[in-house]
Amino acid sequence: MMPGPAIPDSQDGAPGKPVILAPVLVVARVTTIAGVSPRGCAPSPFFLSPLAVSTMDRSGPAKRFRPNPLDHRPCRSGTVGVNTMTTPAGVIAGLLLVAWLPSSGVPPFASGTAEPPEIHNASKPGRDNPASLLDLTDEELRRRVETDPSSLGSLTIGTPASAILLNAVSLPAGPRWVPAPSADTWGTSETMAGVQTAVDKVHELFPDTQPIVIGDISDADGGRLKRHETHQAGRDVDFGFYYRGGQTKWFEVGTAANLDLPRNWALVRALVSCTDVETILLDTRIQKVLYKYALSISEDKAWLDRVFQFSRGSSNAIIRHVPLHRTHYHVRFYNPVAQELGRRAFPYLVEFKIVQPPVFTVRHLVQPGQTLGHLAARYGTSVRAIMQANGLTTTQLRAGRAYRIPVRAAAPPVAPVVVPLRMLPPETPAAMASASWPTMLSLYADRLGALGEFPWILTLAIRRF
Repeated sequence: MMPGPAIPDSQDGAPGKPVILAPVLVVARVTTIAGVSPRGCAPSPFFLSPLAVSTMDRSGPAKRFRPNPLDHRPCRSGTVGVNTMTTPAGVIAGLLLVAWLPSSGVPPFASGTAEPPEIHNASKPGRDNPASLLDLTDEELRRRVETDPSSLGSLTIGTPASAILLNAVSLPAGPRWVPAPSADTWGTSETMAGVQTAVDKVHELFPDTQPIVIGDISDADGGRLKRHETHQAGRDVDFGFYYRGGQTKWFEVGTAANLDLPRNWALVRALVSCTDVETILLDTRIQKVLYKYALSISEDKAWLDRVFQFSRGSSNAIIRHVPLHRTHYHVRFYNPVAQELGRRAFPYLVEFKIVQPPVFTVRHLVQPGQTLGHLAARYGTSVRAIMQANGLTTTQLRAGRAYRIPVRAAAPPVAPVVVPLRMLPPETPAAMASASWPTMLSLYADRLGALGEFPWILTLAIRRF
C-alpha cells in the first residue's frame, strides 16, 4: 500500500445471539430451506437443524482486539424479523418448501467455491480434502493439533480486525494477476481459491484480459498489517481495477472515463455469484458507475438494488461504501472451513502453546483519584500495556474518560460459522452469457433433496426474499 492514513476498511459491532425457530411454517425473510437460507440471517448449513436461524457471532480470540463496527454484522437485514410473503403464489411456494424438506436433515456441508487444483495441490500436498476436516471429532482434532497442526490446513481465528492466521499460504504466481509493490499476500487456501475463481471468470468472458493487480491480503501469521484496520485474518483481499486500454495499474483513482467497465462488472458479478463473498467495500462513486453500466446491459434492477448499498441503503447489501476505497476493491471472503476449524481448534492450540491466549480490551471509565497503577493491578495487566492500548505518552489519566484496558483471557464461546445463501441474479444478460454462471440448483441441489425436482418452486420462493 502507498503511505497514508489508516484506512477504515471494516466495522465491528456486538456479536449476534442465535435464534431458534420451532419446526412450523415460517414464511419469512429468514425461512430456512433444508439448511439453506436467503443471504442475511442465515443458519449454518452443516450445524443447525432445518428450521434453525442463527445470527452470525464472529467475536473470538485474536492477536489484538480492535473494535470495529462492520465486522460483527450479525445479519445483513439487521434484525431477525418476519417479512410475510403477501402473494398467494409466495404462500404456496413457502408451504411446498417446508413440505419437501429432506427427512434426513441437513446434508454435509460443501463450499460452493471449488478450490482450484493448482492452489489445492500447491498448498496442501497429500493433505485431507479441506471440507472433510470438519468431520474430525474433538478428540481427533486435539490429537492433530498436538502432533501435526499443519495437517489441518489454513486456520483463521478471530475477526478481520483482530485475528490469528495459521498455516497460511501465499498467493501463487499466475499469468492473470500481479502482486502490488510491497504487498503482503498471505491468506487461507479458501481465500486464494476465491481470488482465482473470480479472476478466472473475467478471463472466461474476455480471454485477452490483462493481469489485475492484487494488493494486501494478510501477514503470514495474521495480526496488525501496516496501516490497515483489518486484513488480519487472511480473508480480506485488495483487488485493483481493470483499466481501459489493457493497462495494468495500481492505486489509480477509478472514474467512468478510465475504468474498463465490462471487465470490472464481470469481476464484481463473479465475486457475488461464484464465491462466498461476505462484503465488498467500495467508494459510492465507483458503485454508481458500475450500477449504471450493469443496468445498461439489462441486469435485473431489483437484484442490483440488493447488491449495491447506495441504491436504496439496504442493510443486506454486499457492496458497501467506505471512504478511501476509490482506488481498489476491498473484498472479504467467508472461509467456511478455515473459520470453523479455527474456532474448534483454538483451545487446543492454546493448550499446546502453539498460540498465545488472545488479548482483549475492556472499557473502563476512570474515577477521580484512579491511576494507571490502580488499573493495572485491578485488571492484571501492566501500566505499559494500558499506555500502548490507548496511545498515551504520559501516565496522566483524565477522570470521566473511558480507557481501553488490555486483558489476557480465555477465548469467549463462539457460534458455529454461518455462510449465507449467495445473492444470485435471476437472469444473465447477453453481455455476460458467454460464461457459465451458477444457479441455486447447481450450488445447493444436495441440500434441497426432492425439492430439486421442482425448480419453479425454489425460483418463486427465492425471488420473494
